[in-house]
Amino acid sequence: MSVPTRPAEPVPVPPATGQAAPPPVDHELAGPLARILAGLPGPLGPDLVADRRARTAAGRLTDDEIRRDGAFDLTELTVPGPPGAPDIRLLVCRPTGVPGPYPVIYNTHGGGMVAGGTRTVELADELDRAQPLGLAVVAVEYRLAPEHPDPAPREDCYAGLLWTAEHAAELGLDPERIVVSGNSAGGCLAAGLALLARDRGGPRLLGQMLQCPMLDDRCAAPSQTQLARAGLWDGTSNRYGWTALLGARRGTPDVSPYAAPARAGDLGGLPPAFIDVGSVEALRDEAVDYATRIWQAGGEAELHVWSGAFHSFDEWVPEAVVSRTAKRAREDWLRRLLERSGRRR
Repeated sequence: MSVPTRPAEPVPVPPATGQAAPPPVDHELAGPLARILAGLPGPLGPDLVADRRARTAAGRLTDDEIRRDGAFDLTELTVPGPPGAPDIRLLVCRPTGVPGPYPVIYNTHGGGMVAGGTRTVELADELDRAQPLGLAVVAVEYRLAPEHPDPAPREDCYAGLLWTAEHAAELGLDPERIVVSGNSAGGCLAAGLALLARDRGGPRLLGQMLQCPMLDDRCAAPSQTQLARAGLWDGTSNRYGWTALLGARRGTPDVSPYAAPARAGDLGGLPPAFIDVGSVEALRDEAVDYATRIWQAGGEAELHVWSGAFHSFDEWVPEAVVSRTAKRAREDWLRRLLERSGRRR
């Protein structure tokens, strides 16, 4: 996506009834956002699931793109899924230029719960962070809603996490330095994994990186209505993503906190969290609330609300100043985690 050569005007978006207008879009992001929306049917609904999956398939990274001229070796594995469920696939990318065992970014991909995969630009971003720090990246391919509703996606991700930790030695990985990481729906799954690992006595995670995460199926935060039809992942799309995952349970008391992490009553005892979100996206307020509740529980969270940024802005407009700043902040946070855990680079 090219960046405008001169500042563009903020994208005009109508306010929802009873709500103030959305915040203005960053001047480097406004023009690209308008072009993205012009070419991307939306909001997301059942009629667009096939479109989103086709876009995922069209954007798949090749083996050579993942290996990066030999910077990573690549292994695709089929491992046991949850009890009684099909096997799952893991994509294991290990750095070649540094000795192991390697700390791990365990990636749960985004896609609104209904699309996405292990070979998208999200993997490229994880590799961008992993390469200078000597980390491995393990990406899990989980079953998608609505064909496979909750708990299938999260249990697939948890089964892959357990297998990775249990077989770390044979893979040259460090089971004590695993960071779960995901964008959007993947951020929801990563947060759910942190809760599951805590409550089931699973791997002791080094951290959780939640990028513009879906966290709350109730969709009641002010930003959900303020941005109901604004930005790239608006409130209308978000409601559909949750409905695809949960069906008639969405918004009712019958929703597990492992599916919708904002439902968790206790956010204590979790690994350090990095949470970031744009000011111009429906998920903004629930991300802020989640970080606040981690602090209130005595936990550790680093929160960034990127002014003028829309959902997944850094993937779509990577050269914008705010995108480069966000990418650097994520890498720096990982570096600090590694330094604190005893592996300095």
